[in-house]
Order: sequence, then structure tokens, then C-alpha cells
Amino acid sequence: MTGVTTLSLAAMREGLRARKFSAVDLAEAHLAEIEKTNAHYNAFITITRDKALDMAAASDAKLAKGQGGLIEGIPVGVKDLFCTKDVLTTAASHILDGFKPPYESTVTQKIWDAGGVMLGKLNMDEFAMGSANLTSYYGLVVSPWQKVQSAECRVQSKGENDNSALSTPNSALVPGGSSGGSAAAVAANLCPVALGTDTGGSIRQPASFCGIVGIKPTYGRCSRWGIVAFASSLDQAGPIARNVRDCAIMLSVMCGHDAKDSTSMKLAVPDFAAALSGNVKGKKIGIPKEYRVDGMDAEILAMWDRGATLLREAGAEIVDISLPHTKYALPAYYIVAPAECSSNLARYDGIRFGLRAGDAGDSLTAMYEKTRAAGFGQEVKKRILIGTYVLSAGYYDAYYKKAQRVRWLIAEDFRKAFEKVDAILTPTAPSAAFAIGEKNIDPITMYLNDVFTVPTSLAGLPGISIPGALNKDGLPLGLQLIGKAFDEETVLNVAYGLEQAINFKTIPLGV
Repeated sequence: MTGVTTLSLAAMREGLRARKFSAVDLAEAHLAEIEKTNAHYNAFITITRDKALDMAAASDAKLAKGQGGLIEGIPVGVKDLFCTKDVLTTAASHILDGFKPPYESTVTQKIWDAGGVMLGKLNMDEFAMGSANLTSYYGLVVSPWQKVQSAECRVQSKGENDNSALSTPNSALVPGGSSGGSAAAVAANLCPVALGTDTGGSIRQPASFCGIVGIKPTYGRCSRWGIVAFASSLDQAGPIARNVRDCAIMLSVMCGHDAKDSTSMKLAVPDFAAALSGNVKGKKIGIPKEYRVDGMDAEILAMWDRGATLLREAGAEIVDISLPHTKYALPAYYIVAPAECSSNLARYDGIRFGLRAGDAGDSLTAMYEKTRAAGFGQEVKKRILIGTYVLSAGYYDAYYKKAQRVRWLIAEDFRKAFEKVDAILTPTAPSAAFAIGEKNIDPITMYLNDVFTVPTSLAGLPGISIPGALNKDGLPLGLQLIGKAFDEETVLNVAYGLEQAINFKTIPLGV
């Protein structure tokens, strides 16, 4: 069946209910696309063909009886950070070779209970540590987007959707990270929706790079149980899709209290899709002056200003605000996150699961050393060393404790801002997607990719990225909306209204 892979989740759901096609048809069409293109994109680490077809057949049986969950029969890609029962789960690391969990993560179980069909496990930066999907043991992911040589690429707004001016592509681009496989798969029509995780921007930044939508909900909105941990006080699951409505539908499925996760909040789960009126009249939208950094790309500034103008034209009030501790967010994050990662990754020792290196005659310590040396990649080792250092005697107060104080100040900045505004509008990333190999030599430059997303993560707030424009190279740029804690409804609705005004419809070349 042709054409169905380009449909939105909502359109697929309507088609299934109207019997225009079956869940098996959908699964087979997406599996065919994956098998045709995965050698190029490398978006999937594991393809679960048999499981997908069995789940799709079960969905068809339910739909035939007028039954089924909220996303019955919808194909879903899963970032390989979520434990999936009896299915290889690697976190894109050599150290988890052969690990097939005997249990299912809470979020993925909710997806399957609602009728989702698992297509496979998606590539990512190793243990979610990266901003470009270059650190995976299973190889880098290639974005379906390409730079173009034409200077005629047009900013997308109010019906300007034609990409016929785009010309011959050149070098391959990164999809962003760490959820790069998830973003690339959705942008390339390999799945209508994918699960990601966001620690410092790992849903929002790849969504921006790939011209799609991704939301990080409030910390505690989704259970972390069964997600391979990077930084426990920051990690949060969220959906990546091609539009705001699809993200809203998925978020209603994924959220909810979980007794197995002490950070999971006991709150009712709204019908997020029902909140999407697009009406922003009377809403106050904050523009933080600190996000206008020196040397900022003029095209990103123009997109940001255009987004504010569109919201003003729709009846929102634009309010200048200050988040004075923003400039300390990245340094604080790169102390807190590595500290937590060094503790979380101590469990990978070659004893209980995954890789075991060394000889039979090795001492226990030698086996630990050889396993961790062989199993972890360079970026993971670097962050473990940084984290161990800032937690060590004599440095804990000087670094880690001080970073936690800065984190509180950043959260307090947001709290004060939300006394004046309903949501905050910023760019998602300081650049468009860059060429593979362009920035990975310089780790500081790579870390700066998260400069606009990290403050939201440190404060535990919800944030969404939507495509805002194309730059002169024909590549997407993202706009970020940040909301109050547990007010995803406002974030999604303002994003939906802005999405309708921008009317971004350009697709990657060759897809």
C-alpha cells in the first residue's frame, strides 16, 4: 500500500476506524520503508518485523469488533533507551550487548496497552550523551534533510510551502541528538511517531534539526521506570511526531502516575488533544532578553521575531521578560548531569548483564576495568570522569553543590517569569543541522547546541519545539515554547496556534 506512510497519526487513526486500510497494511508499509532506507539513515538498531505484524493483526481483530485503544494499530518507533521485554535494548552502547530485558518500561507498556504497534528500536547517542547522534556504538544516524545549493529557499509562513526552488543536495547532515534516530525516522516517514527522551534538549533539538515536533513534558509527568538512566533528576520521556496534534495524542497515552517511580506525580492526565483550539487571544507570551546571545544567527533571530509577530497578530500579548541566570545553565548542567551519570553507570560492571571482557584468570577489579574500558565509548567515559571528579572529596562543595544552587536560581527565574506570562517563546537551537564531522572535534561547540533547551530541563518545565522556518540552505529552524510546570495544555495549544500560522509543510529532499 502506497502513500500511507506520509499520513499523520491522527489521519492514520481515522483511516483505520473507517476501514480504509488495516493495521497490518500500515505495519507492512512502514516496515518496507524501513528495510529500504535503513542502510542509509541507520535510524533503527533493531527492526521487530514479526512482533510488529503480530501486534498489528491483534489490533485489526480489536478494531473489527469496534474496540481498541487510543492509538490502536498505529506504528511506533522506540528509542533504544526504553526497556522492551525480550527485545534487544542497548542504549546504543557496546556494554549492553545482548541485553534483552525480562520486563517492559512503564511508558512503552502504556503505548502497547493503548494499541501501539512496535516497529523496532531506534538509534541514539550512547546512553543519551550527545547532541548529534554521532556517539552510538551502532554507527551515526544520517538526517533525511540535506543542504541545498540554491539561495532561493524561502521561509515558510502563511501558505509559502512550495519547495520546488530547492536544487542539488550536498554533504550529509546530523539529525541532532540524543534522540536522533527517533527524529530521523519520523522525518523520513519510517514511523508516524517515535518515543524519545530529553535530559538537556534531546527531544527538542533533534526535532528542530529535522523539521518536526517534539515535546518534553514536565519532569514527573511520565514514568522513568524501565528507561535506562543517564541523569535521573533530568531524564524525561516524550513523543516526537510530525505535528502538534499527534504529539498531544501520544502524550495522553504516555503520561500518568507510576508507583514504581518515586518521581512520578499523582495527577490526572488531561485529554491534551482536546485542548488544541489554537486560540491564543489574551495569552501573555514572554520573550527572554538573555536568549539573544552575542553572534546569534540572523536567520534564527528573524524566525524568532516572526513567531512573536504571528502570536501578536493572533491576539496574544508579547511581554519582554528576564531570566538572569540563563548564562549559568550550561555550566551547571555539565556538572549535574555527568555527576548523576557517573553514579548511574556504575552498575555496568560485566557481572549482571551485557558485555563481559577479560580472561578467566582476571581478578574482579581487572574484569571491571576491562569491561568498562571496552564497553563504553569516549563521550561516555569523559562524562563519567567529569562526574566522578565533581563528586569526589574536596570538590563536591566547590562544584556539585554550587551547581545545584545555580539550578535552584534558574528555576526561581522561571517561577517569577510565569507570574507575568502564560508561556515563553525562544529559539530551540542556535543553528540549523550541521554536516557530519563539522563540530564533533570541539566538545565545547557541541555542548553549546543545548544552550536554549538546558534551562528548561534544569527547571523541570515542559517545552516543545515546532518548525519555524527554513534557512538560506533549505534547512529547518525550530521555535521553542516553554510552559509552567504541568501546564502542557497551554504549551501545546499555543504551539498549535503558532503551527497553524506558520503553516510549515516543506519535507526533506528525497523523502
